[in-house]
Amino acid sequence: MQQPGVAGLFYPTDPGELAAEVDASLAKASPPALAPKAVIAPHAGHIYSGDIAAAAYKLLGLRKDQIKRVVILGPNHRLPVAGLALSPADAWATPLGALGVDRAARDALAREPGVSVTPAPFLGEHSLEVQLPFIQRAMGPVEILPILVGQAPREQVSRALELVWGGPETAIVVSSDLSHFHNYETAKAKDGETAMAIERLQPEGCDGDRACGRFAIHGLLDQAQRRDLRVTGLDLRNSGDTQGGRDRVVGYGAFAFEYAYAAEIDVGARRLLLDIARRAIRQGVEHPGAPVEIRLEQEVPAVLRAQRATFVTLNIAGNLRGCCGSVLPQRSLLQDTAENALKSAFGDPRFPPLTAEEFAQIDLHVSILSTPRRIRAGSETELARALRPDIDGLVIRDQGRQALFLPSVWDGISEPLAFIRHLKHKAGLPAEHWSPSFEAYHFTTENFGDHP
Repeated sequence: MQQPGVAGLFYPTDPGELAAEVDASLAKASPPALAPKAVIAPHAGHIYSGDIAAAAYKLLGLRKDQIKRVVILGPNHRLPVAGLALSPADAWATPLGALGVDRAARDALAREPGVSVTPAPFLGEHSLEVQLPFIQRAMGPVEILPILVGQAPREQVSRALELVWGGPETAIVVSSDLSHFHNYETAKAKDGETAMAIERLQPEGCDGDRACGRFAIHGLLDQAQRRDLRVTGLDLRNSGDTQGGRDRVVGYGAFAFEYAYAAEIDVGARRLLLDIARRAIRQGVEHPGAPVEIRLEQEVPAVLRAQRATFVTLNIAGNLRGCCGSVLPQRSLLQDTAENALKSAFGDPRFPPLTAEEFAQIDLHVSILSTPRRIRAGSETELARALRPDIDGLVIRDQGRQALFLPSVWDGISEPLAFIRHLKHKAGLPAEHWSPSFEAYHFTTENFGDHP
């Protein structure tokens, strides 16, 4: 049994007080309605970061009837760890009781190169332990698999996650704080940049002193790229917001990772986004050439602040009237939608600028793209076999040319080989073109508009 090492330091030792503290944080949390497979949660003392961690656990708690196992990856703070370390303990205790370890998964992972089983690094280590009371109160008596991650290569952490990923019964928790000991304003700026990098699935944006759990985050982002997950920041604050002074603060962030192909923002956010797109176009009609300015009376929802790539399509009487977008996330969903609405109305080279008369007739459609993933194909036939009709969008690149089809194009081209060749034509390449430098990327989309 792994006994509590930081009870009384990072969280209360009294079971009633601890349960009340965690429950209060969970009650205060109001994350957007998401269904994450994985989360990032901070690991400071509960009075400092508990309210931020609660945003992640509240979402996992909504799936408590489904989740049977929680894999927790955290950094080592006390003793050095080479690669990954597992505890030999078969259960972990907190003042709220004990959580059993998934011994089969632990033993399988222990056979991997660079993974050790040793109790020493876990003694007094808080990064994993402080997560346990939240798991107990949000999800109940699940099994756990605690993993300490040292300075391990991204591929090693990703491989470990691959082995324990499981299905809907498994949730992944990466335990990490963000920047350490900057002044308040510096920390806010630095943590904001780190949060954007995480939402863009860019591991290089989490390097250095930006996140103490960066090696585990790197592995999770690698899996997110491979498995078509998208990330939404749930809460981003620091100790200057929650407890203590602002001269030397520690940053805290909570993030949710969900499968992009199944992800949906709520109806209210969809309506707001369509309204933002329409307002941007109206500004373009009334003030040609002026930069778009979108002001909202209410606070911008977290799902609209997330870094996303979008395409905005305009139709009039069922006919295309403009379509422009972004391939990779480079700004918030709100900003990207507004800018691409403006481009679709006034910057699509296939059409003249939208007129005031046409503005009253347009139907708007928004597609939110997942991060494109490379398809390794040695021939056109292999590429055609890899595509999923009605699901995959496709980006191709070669000889300095690039073109993109949204998944909606499958409505008119249902055969994969024809889909690829039409896209080559769009890129200005011959229909049968293939070369060693040919690149293909697929992605999924969330789609909504003025009319179903």
